Amino acid sequence: MSNDSRREFLRHTGLGVGGAAMAGFIPGIGHIQAASAAELLDPLAPKAAHFPAKIKSVIWLHQNGAPSTLDLYDYKPELAKLAGQEIPASFLKGIKTSTQGGVGKLFVSPKRTWKQHGESGAWFSDLLPNLAQHADKMTFIKSSTTVGATHDISILKLNTGDLNPGRPSLGAWITYALGSSNPDLPPYVVMYNGDREPQAGSVNWSSGFLPAVYQGTAFRPGPSPILYLDRPDVRAPQQQRASLDLLKRLNSLGAQRYPADTELRARLQSYELADRMQAAAPAAVDISKETDVTKELYGLNDKTSQSYGEVLLRARRLVERGVRFVQVVSGFPEGADTDRQSWDAHNDLDKNHGLMAKMVDKPIAGLLHDLKERGLLDSTLVVWTSEFGRTSYGQSGNGRDHNPWGYTQWLAGGGLKAGFTYGETDEVGLQVADKDKAVDTYDLHATVLQLVGLDHLKTTFLNSGRSERPTVVYGKVIKDILA
Repeated sequence: MSNDSRREFLRHTGLGVGGAAMAGFIPGIGHIQAASAAELLDPLAPKAAHFPAKIKSVIWLHQNGAPSTLDLYDYKPELAKLAGQEIPASFLKGIKTSTQGGVGKLFVSPKRTWKQHGESGAWFSDLLPNLAQHADKMTFIKSSTTVGATHDISILKLNTGDLNPGRPSLGAWITYALGSSNPDLPPYVVMYNGDREPQAGSVNWSSGFLPAVYQGTAFRPGPSPILYLDRPDVRAPQQQRASLDLLKRLNSLGAQRYPADTELRARLQSYELADRMQAAAPAAVDISKETDVTKELYGLNDKTSQSYGEVLLRARRLVERGVRFVQVVSGFPEGADTDRQSWDAHNDLDKNHGLMAKMVDKPIAGLLHDLKERGLLDSTLVVWTSEFGRTSYGQSGNGRDHNPWGYTQWLAGGGLKAGFTYGETDEVGLQVADKDKAVDTYDLHATVLQLVGLDHLKTTFLNSGRSERPTVVYGKVIKDILA
């Protein structure tokens, strides 16, 4: 019997794709395991982790444009002593700088001051006075490295693990492996502040070769983050339900005929999710009913930090409601007058970082405090990350160039050694001091997956005959930072 005849037989006997799937058989595919059949019917159904998870949700704070962590967290007295001099050749050993803007003299801002905070004694500069108060909640990775030194390429690697488009983002992998814990909201949400979409756009929250249903759902900045959420006044709920049912029947016919079409299955899921979201989503993203104390905590009373604070407050409301992965990309303060609308300070670093740090400092500190007070920090992982760092030598006299050889990232939340620092950079903050402690993007991804209960080696998907995993063929869990 041909595939077309088989489909006709099943359709006319009333079995259809639903009943066939329950029996472990999909028209045009054949016999499959029950779990796989269930996944075709509801790809976002909750799935079991490989082992007990330490956390339930991730808030991924991408600092777009790459801040100079040398000016935020990585205090280097030797750099201050050598400032204004040529960088000793020994610090450049093993790295290639020819693709960048040349090697300038070692640079330290005369405005920068430093202080240790908390029982951990972590160093913070004067740029982050609010975040410094949470030093003992944070787990620093001061030996971060990456590949590539252009923004689009390194941002793609940060989010997907690859230098070329086509692989799933980390949020998509987690959604694929664990499903949704709240059927009324997207399990993977992307947010940003400012008046433009983040650099390189949706490829950084793509599902890649995974089914399309696992891609991130982008929320806009502002008071109405979800497009077309409200039903038109002239359209009754019964009319909308009837239209959706008709669309569902038509799309289901197409899905039976083309069972490998993941875009079609994603469309079926998105229509149903959109209908449910009209009831659940307004409450999830509505920050108007938050107390004045909470709004001030997130910096909503200051124009510079307001837009970023609103996004982080929504992130907290989403993880409260079971959203698994919230990817937040830093934008730019509303109305700020400067050409570079990110952390990308090739010149006038003091002006750029003074503004950007003020934008994120109070909101991130507020998020950590709020999560802790609500009992959510133990079940949430906050990741402060960037595509790369900044050089210890200057550029354009008062800026810094791109640095993929050694920079700082940090995490906070469940399953971690709080108030702990892993690794370090050399005496001028250019390269990782101990290469055995270098932490690549793959290692960061493997560690995040470990905390949500997934073994990165066993989280796999068959793509064109090849078994793929989130960390490609690399990656190790950074066990030293785990509690």
